[in-house]
Amino acid sequence: MRYISTRGGAPALTFEQAMMTGLATDGGLYVPETVPTLTTDQIAAMAGQSYEQIAFTVMRPFIGDTFTDDEFRAMIDRAYAGFGHDARAPLVQLAPNHFLLELFHGPTLAFKDFAMQLIGQMFQAALTRSGERITIVGATSGDTGSAAIEAFRGLDNVDVFILFPHGRVSEVQRRQMTTPVESNVHALAMDGDFDDCQAMLKDMFNDTAFRDGVRLAGVNSINWGRVLAQVVYYFSSAVSLGAPHREVSFTVPTGNFGDIFAGYIAKQMGLPIKDLVVATNQNDILHRTLETGSYTKEGVTPSISPSMDIQVSSNFERALFYAYGGDGAAVGAQMDDLKSGGFKISQGAYQYLRDRFVSGRASEEETSDAIKTYLAKHGELLCPHSAVGVHVAEDHLGATPMITLATAHPAKFPDAVNAASGVKPPLPPRMADLYDRDERVTRVACDFDAIATLIKERIAL
Repeated sequence: MRYISTRGGAPALTFEQAMMTGLATDGGLYVPETVPTLTTDQIAAMAGQSYEQIAFTVMRPFIGDTFTDDEFRAMIDRAYAGFGHDARAPLVQLAPNHFLLELFHGPTLAFKDFAMQLIGQMFQAALTRSGERITIVGATSGDTGSAAIEAFRGLDNVDVFILFPHGRVSEVQRRQMTTPVESNVHALAMDGDFDDCQAMLKDMFNDTAFRDGVRLAGVNSINWGRVLAQVVYYFSSAVSLGAPHREVSFTVPTGNFGDIFAGYIAKQMGLPIKDLVVATNQNDILHRTLETGSYTKEGVTPSISPSMDIQVSSNFERALFYAYGGDGAAVGAQMDDLKSGGFKISQGAYQYLRDRFVSGRASEEETSDAIKTYLAKHGELLCPHSAVGVHVAEDHLGATPMITLATAHPAKFPDAVNAASGVKPPLPPRMADLYDRDERVTRVACDFDAIATLIKERIAL
């Protein structure tokens, strides 16, 4: 299995190389040269299996000879052993043909744990084998950062630096990043919004001297390993509802397009998915793009669903790559145009996307109303992101079972949930003292040289 860049100008890599590299040297994102498919019998055999067993079947074709079967099974078992539900990703029925996929039972209460816990295991195994030390830098709108820190805290051969937008994450999200005491963890509150943090991260990867000097690695959703791990719960949930013998649909609250793109890969692998519904909040660039064929930035307006407050959706580049038939030059040209504010998708590529994705948006008022309504009618307390999902899903319900992804625990956004529902969700017992822990954070300007210098000083280069 080889991995190629969406922009066509970087060498093909193995799974391990692509995972450890993150962003391609031409600025593109890695995708598999071919997407493996599973037979109907292989998918049907998943019925009744554990999440870990399904994870092995789904991911094994992508990793080549990076790990042996026994090594990979052990990594999967360790990655999910600390989850708070034996099913790992349980389904809850909301209404006839509408189901909620709870993805918040991991150690940081968000769907990012499914990928990050496994990425941590794979990185550790690869680094132990090579004896190398790396510097992980991540940009987060809230959940990726805490999941990355949880996965890599305390490891001897890794330093972790997480950039998050100052004042634009919830208090729980911030404290999950700023309260770990391990010396290899560095939380950086950067002036600006998430798009600024993400742009800073890409600048670091594109600066060859800095990248090589600190042995930079990335665990944002630009990392193929992240996307791959998220493919699994599409299979586990669909099989629970009768796949491959019946179709299912998914509604995915998303800002960076990584989680919905994992669903696209699941469909390419043979999972019978009818609709992939992109659910956006008021920062609705993905919805607007799928409606008009024009990807145009309009600025970020802070919302009660901050993890979706994004205008530059990195993983949309992967979807464009397939929409343009693997034409890396065309994708590169679109990304160059994005630097000037946006781009127009060609008619053929736009039709490809329209045939595979539908979309909707939820305003702030609609999000709050969904939190209130679903608690009253269904007894389900939702985080704001999950509320965006169920609101959009309502417009796409029908004869096909709909699974809406619940991406975070409501306790990660207690103020927004309380304002909408009158209920302040408590943190799980293992996090009950989060508000009492001391914070350790560095405020930084949106300045490449200053942040690069800080990172080099912290790792004593």
